[in-house]
Amino acid sequence: MNGRTMFAAWRQPRAMLWATAGVAALGLLITLEIAARRYGLPGPITNQVKGVIIAPKAGPLYAGMALMMVVLTWRQRFIAAGVAIGIDVVFVLVRWAVGARTTDGLSFGSGALWVMLGCAFIAVTRRTGRERVLLLKGVGLGLLLVAARKTGDTWLLITAKTRPLVLDPYVATADHALGNPSWLVGRMVRATDPIGTHLLEWVYAQLAVAAVVVALYQLRNVAAERRFPRHHLLRTFLVIGLLGPGIYMLFPVVGPVFAYGPGASGTGGVQWAVANLWPDTPPPISSPHPVPYDSITPRNCMPSLHTAWATAIFIHSRKGPRILRFAGAFWLIATLTATLGFGYHYGADLIAGVVFTLTIETALRALDHGWDRSGFQLVAYGTTVLAALLMSYRYLPTEMAVHPYLFGPLLILAMSSVIYGYVRTTKLWEPKAAPALQPDPQPELV
Repeated sequence: MNGRTMFAAWRQPRAMLWATAGVAALGLLITLEIAARRYGLPGPITNQVKGVIIAPKAGPLYAGMALMMVVLTWRQRFIAAGVAIGIDVVFVLVRWAVGARTTDGLSFGSGALWVMLGCAFIAVTRRTGRERVLLLKGVGLGLLLVAARKTGDTWLLITAKTRPLVLDPYVATADHALGNPSWLVGRMVRATDPIGTHLLEWVYAQLAVAAVVVALYQLRNVAAERRFPRHHLLRTFLVIGLLGPGIYMLFPVVGPVFAYGPGASGTGGVQWAVANLWPDTPPPISSPHPVPYDSITPRNCMPSLHTAWATAIFIHSRKGPRILRFAGAFWLIATLTATLGFGYHYGADLIAGVVFTLTIETALRALDHGWDRSGFQLVAYGTTVLAALLMSYRYLPTEMAVHPYLFGPLLILAMSSVIYGYVRTTKLWEPKAAPALQPDPQPELV
């Protein structure tokens, strides 16, 4: 491929889109790195580089490698997995010998990162054409999963450092329109302790594992077909994680267990709470105002990204086998129960999270299907509904609390209208099966 042909290829709309997305992602990583350094902490780029030698958590790294391996043959997968485990064994022995321990002890994970970097090197030096592009896409997918986690950790740090005031009293007041679901579900979960609590804690913590399982099912034919599907779960996951923290900065909220309870694991504590009420007594209806909070607890409630990601898992599991559809529905219900029952979110957060996800999912599907009038309308409508929800939580919370029989149904209706629009629009985009050709009737012999 000569220079002119390569330049012409990069002028294609999809190539330009990916190039723009890559530059934007790199710019975001650099910005977050600089912001984290201002507070004396390593940013996502530093943490990613540290992972080559020191791996605090193996889960995201091996999950990323698993996603990368969808482009490999079964023989190559076994080799990659064996090399990663072998490298980790060597690293663990060396760390043990020199007495170097990470925060989680002698943890694994560096081997998976080394294998992904090695595959990138092989793609550049030993592959050509479509095979090179496919392998680089696989490596990029795996590294994006790892980078997304580290980027998210940095975002949460920035929200805590830059937003000293939180808006929990506004959301807690508006939540009266929904019947204070966090307080209700919190008491229900406490009544099921310890079995129900442990189950929900496991589901809440393993959301990324559920996403990887669904994504691996969607990408199961990549190695055979030598191409990725046009749309899959991880695209939605990454865009949710990219855009969600921006709303955190505009609407900082810490959650009921922190603002109205003892906090979790001592992070918040009663000394910062407005009152120690959760989950026994709902907060009284009053005129809300911003309140100060510590510089440690993330302001990551509005919208609920756990709800957003669980909704995306549910949507993308609908075309899988029965067991995957059942698992997707279970994960959504259990995640909603956990977010409310542990006091991490208000009911208003969950409604915003569902609208947020469906709007993003519509935009990504429209990008592949081709933008048409219905796609533009639904994305604009979902964006408008999300903005209206945030504005109402901020400027009409007392009115919502005083008139729950009016505003409660309106909130549910607003969310339901976006759900209905999404189902209706995406159904129209589904490929129609062509009718079977009927043979021409034979003329009768006279």
